[in-house]
Amino acid sequence: MNCDIGKQVKNDLTGDSMKTRVKLKPGQNGTKKLVAQYGDALICVRYRYDAETCRQVKTVEIIVSECSWTPPPQKYPASALVPLRIGINEKSLQKKAKAVGGHWDSEQQAWLAHYGCIVGTDLEKLIIVKALKGEEK
Repeated sequence: MNCDIGKQVKNDLTGDSMKTRVKLKPGQNGTKKLVAQYGDALICVRYRYDAETCRQVKTVEIIVSECSWTPPPQKYPASALVPLRIGINEKSLQKKAKAVGGHWDSEQQAWLAHYGCIVGTDLEKLIIVKALKGEEK
């Protein structure tokens, strides 16, 4: 058996040339046989196309395991003002910060916004995490 063939197919499926054109929910046309096969475990069916190799690939997303889970506690209370690193020329990010009530703090040289207003947005990734005493950077 030639193991390189399987690796090539896998690389082709994850490459940039593969484009998803159709994503179907269970029960839609094109999914009925897969619903019969996977039942409630079926999440969606995708039809992917590769223009370079002229191939169509049908993929399925299924649930393979399920267990209870407790989400971790929030890093900050929703009302906490957190510092954000936004550059002086990053006008679109500044506009987003202002839109959620954020403001520039000249003392800290950072934008400040309430954590609850930025959680789950692009701004959350810009939080300046201060190192605790004794921690090395």
